[in-house]
Amino acid sequence: MTTTVDDDTVEFRADGTGRRVVLVEGSEPHISSETQSLLQSRIRLAAALMFGAFAVFGIRDWIAYSAGLDTADFHLLIANTCVASALGLIAFVLNRPSGISMSVLRWIEIVVFSIPASFFGFLQYAAMTECSQHGYLPSPLPPWMLLMFVYALLIPNYWRRAAVIIGTMAAIPIVILVTLLATNSYCQHAVNFTHDFVAKTVLGLITCAVIAVVGVRTMRVLRSEAFEAKQLGQYRLKQLLGHGGMGDVYLAEHRMMRRPCVVKVIRPERAGDPRSLARFEREVRATAKLTHWNSIEVFDYGQSDDGTFFYVMEYLPGMNLQELVDQHGPMPAGRAAWFVTQVCDALAEAHEQDLIHRDIKPANIFAAERGGIFDVAKLLDFGLVKPLLDEESAAVSMDGTITGSPLYMAPEQATQDTEPDCRSDIYALGAVAYYLVTGQPPFNEDKPLKALMAHAQKHVTPPAELAPELPSDFEAVILRCLSKSPSDRFQTVQELQQAIDDCYQLPSWTRENAKQWWQQLTHRQPTSEFVTS
Repeated sequence: MTTTVDDDTVEFRADGTGRRVVLVEGSEPHISSETQSLLQSRIRLAAALMFGAFAVFGIRDWIAYSAGLDTADFHLLIANTCVASALGLIAFVLNRPSGISMSVLRWIEIVVFSIPASFFGFLQYAAMTECSQHGYLPSPLPPWMLLMFVYALLIPNYWRRAAVIIGTMAAIPIVILVTLLATNSYCQHAVNFTHDFVAKTVLGLITCAVIAVVGVRTMRVLRSEAFEAKQLGQYRLKQLLGHGGMGDVYLAEHRMMRRPCVVKVIRPERAGDPRSLARFEREVRATAKLTHWNSIEVFDYGQSDDGTFFYVMEYLPGMNLQELVDQHGPMPAGRAAWFVTQVCDALAEAHEQDLIHRDIKPANIFAAERGGIFDVAKLLDFGLVKPLLDEESAAVSMDGTITGSPLYMAPEQATQDTEPDCRSDIYALGAVAYYLVTGQPPFNEDKPLKALMAHAQKHVTPPAELAPELPSDFEAVILRCLSKSPSDRFQTVQELQQAIDDCYQLPSWTRENAKQWWQQLTHRQPTSEFVTS
């Protein structure tokens, strides 16, 4: 599962295969449950720290070399510069906010530690070769000890995998030493004067490796205990999935029923803000009122002993429509219509209760698997939902800000000329349909303000120009949803549904089609680790 986050939204996505994540009773959070962002930040930190060290010593050595105060090997100075540059570049690349897959991060991790390891091996060989001519051998322990302990302290890992990597770090200097003793007569002669040099070096490296591996295992156990200690009432927090505008989101399970669920808690640093608390409670109350199959279900709501507010939602295997299109391209019109009509069902219940969503976008619509049925649309994140006639909610939102997602926002919502209503949700749903069939939003602007102005002023490019196979009657439905004036759109989601049903050119998409699509995807893709961004 992966998670993407924007200012007010947290979305939950599985590995793209639709497989469920099984919570094993009594299990601890494994390294496969570490978030991608955590591992990425740790590797970035390790690369940055080692870059700083190599840069500082490199600058010092270059200054001394240029002044004639040091006779250091010119090739070593070049190698030091290359190592520092490579580590700095990796740290810079890892600083980007978008997540990198776990498998790629693991390879980057190996590269980050292989670079200094190669330099240390080169340095050890050069130093021992030169110093042995003067009758002594320098100890290789300090740099290798530092490298092993940096890895153990910063990189979350299984202890067995860590043992392989740290063991390799310990083995490299031993192999270099043995090779020199076997091929270099000066080294052989120098060892004769320090008969315990080899034993001290080997024992020292092995001891450091063992301590480092034990440290990895100890920190993993402590991390596991920390997860187990996190409880909210009857819910055990298993894994941090991500951060949203209102709070943190965890994968959890009910302690008695062992049922997987998702728990959203308000951030402690925002707990003292009355407006945030009011909005948080409004989100819970609004979502809890909705019982439709296509709306995400809220199980529970409460407050812990330390004052933390939380609510519990159903866990959804699958992925959201944003990811679905990003990974697999635009959808057939029939499948897009299938999702839109289901969202209409969810919105029909909300609109009947005078609730508008105000943040409908592909990332807030989940293609889930429920009860063996695939492509079940689930409308997520009612964090911006607003009762039409609720003065209290109006007070909560009276901060002069524009709420919603600019790429899918209705003109009246962007300009704030009139209060958004159910027709604003219809506009956003039309923008989502446009994205599903073309692979891009109606106005694909790179700046939020430009997107807002485009919705208010520009004419949308007909989707058939981007998707020539799009049926003309379904295109007409999408364009009517995207009318600038609310009075020109469908006035209710029921009207929109009926218009879609009347599209005789629209290819059908059934539950069997959905099942076959997901099964084919499962066969094409291996199961990935359960991780988050």
